Amino acid sequence: MNRLITLSRVLPTPEPTATVAYTPIRLELPDRQPLELRLTAPAVGEAMPIVVFSHGFGPSNSIPSKDGYAPLAQFWAERGIAVIQPTHASSRVGGLDPALPGGPFFWRERVAEMRAVLDGLDEIERQAVAGRLDHDRIAVAGHSFGGHTCSLLLGGRLQGESFADPRIRAGVLLATPGRGGAHLAPEHAARFPFFDVDFSGIAVPTLVVCGAEDDPHFTPRGPEWHADAYHDAPGADSLLTIAGVGHSLGGIPGLDARETEVEDPEALEATRRLTLAWLRSRFAIDGDAWTRSRAALVGSASSLAEITGR
Repeated sequence: MNRLITLSRVLPTPEPTATVAYTPIRLELPDRQPLELRLTAPAVGEAMPIVVFSHGFGPSNSIPSKDGYAPLAQFWAERGIAVIQPTHASSRVGGLDPALPGGPFFWRERVAEMRAVLDGLDEIERQAVAGRLDHDRIAVAGHSFGGHTCSLLLGGRLQGESFADPRIRAGVLLATPGRGGAHLAPEHAARFPFFDVDFSGIAVPTLVVCGAEDDPHFTPRGPEWHADAYHDAPGADSLLTIAGVGHSLGGIPGLDARETEVEDPEALEATRRLTLAWLRSRFAIDGDAWTRSRAALVGSASSLAEITGR
């Protein structure tokens, strides 16, 4: 039997509903160009929980932005979640001049942009979904460097500085950089001092997602480097490891995206179904969704992914 058909049967998920996308939504920021967003949301419904999604930095031949990661954003939105995607300062399209101080990575600016989205929810609703967002159910999710951005907002500390935002109630860290400093090759420790995040301040419920075959080029350690946040953060309740794939987790940036080193529809389906189940449980949309999905991930489906929990 085709494994995708098996996966669809054993990993439960709701049927999709119609969505609407609004882009660009613009938020004015002081002393710089406006922050542009995409909002993808269910076409009907009220009090929608929110995920603010932080895109990765991407390799030199890719341009992550608000318009990427449709396989996740669309999937989540079709099943009840409003997904807001900013184009970060680090993007090579619509971002800031990489020669400016803090460039090209702009890690502080990225954190500030995510916080600006939360500050601007009323304005986002005015431009798009008029009073339909639930400001008390907010999660952040991020891939790769976007996971680094989210780990700081969730409570990770950098050089003793906290960036935690109490409005954020949950987080999903996808292929997030692990410990920095001595855990990195010397040349990368010098280039990426901002990777030296202390995850022990993350008390907010967090799902950490890794690819079993991810090859982190920054460290002599293997794929387990991307699981450091799970081991160090007291709020990280689950580690989801997707089998057989690397950094793109089967294709979450898009099956035609340059960041997707391996296109694996089965792994992608596992990633989006299981992350959705965790979010639906955390948002109290369906409190048992994560439990049912974990129970379903047995037998023949166990080859698709592994869940470790506290």
